[in-house]
Amino acid sequence: MSTSSNVRIEKINYKGWPDSYRISNGVVEAIVTGDVGPRIMHYGFVSGQNFFKEFTEQLGKSGEATWQARGGHRLWIGPEDRIKSYAPDNDPIRILVKDQVLQATQPVEPLTGLEKQITVRMSSSGTGVEVLHQIRNAGQAPFKLAPWCLTMFAPGGAGIHGLPPRGTYPDVLDASGPLMLWSYTNLTDPRWRFLHRYLVLHQDPRNPVAQKLGTFNRNVWGAYWLNGELFVKRAHADGPIHSYPDFGCSFETFTNADFLELETLGPLIELQPGASVTHSESWAAHKNIHLTAWNDDEFDRVIGPLVKQQTTSTK
Repeated sequence: MSTSSNVRIEKINYKGWPDSYRISNGVVEAIVTGDVGPRIMHYGFVSGQNFFKEFTEQLGKSGEATWQARGGHRLWIGPEDRIKSYAPDNDPIRILVKDQVLQATQPVEPLTGLEKQITVRMSSSGTGVEVLHQIRNAGQAPFKLAPWCLTMFAPGGAGIHGLPPRGTYPDVLDASGPLMLWSYTNLTDPRWRFLHRYLVLHQDPRNPVAQKLGTFNRNVWGAYWLNGELFVKRAHADGPIHSYPDFGCSFETFTNADFLELETLGPLIELQPGASVTHSESWAAHKNIHLTAWNDDEFDRVIGPLVKQQTTSTK
């Protein structure tokens, strides 16, 4: 991904957070706040909608004693732990801007001894963004974890996920990948749409019941369709399936009444003191995405080519 003088990074006050940074190439923009995080709170076309969910009552605030949902895109540790995954990220972070690249680094978490960092690199043209996630073990003992990158999307859209490569019986007899359930997963929930090549989860602000599923795919991608625009994020699963958390998930999706999440995961490793692990996603956005049906053929026609043309990160 190339950057140039087309990419501008400027310090702004974003909805009450005075130490925020806007990154834009004139086509799309992303906003990272230095007052809490690291969080990417906004991504979308310039002067357009924010793809990301924002909890209005939490904007501009900081210093809370407990973890805040807040919205946007964040870096967590998996598998989900009721305490360690929810380590607060409510204090100021260090922002470094160099060569049109922004690096946001959280102070070492007292609860876990981990240092989390998100680096944002925007393409000089188009809508591409590379988001590099790094976790460093600043503690004294090994820490077993998987990088877990979660993007919370605004209500009213639909999450679309490409399933592992399909085949026909009896030509292909091997299993192609798992579909992981949580204890609260209900496959009869009308928000799910199970297709041959795609998995769809609709976000419904009227339905408060949580839903979640996970899959494994080496070429991970998830898309969110919102008001005629499409966000796509891609990642790459490097390790063997058994090394991934949650019985082998490189991708997970979750929804409730407030938002929908698209989540990518790295392999579960034992991170030694002083060592770091990285996980990268590539993002892109598309306008004027009109779906005439919610089926395989329509997704192949409209969404498939957009996913294929997007660079997959291998970090």
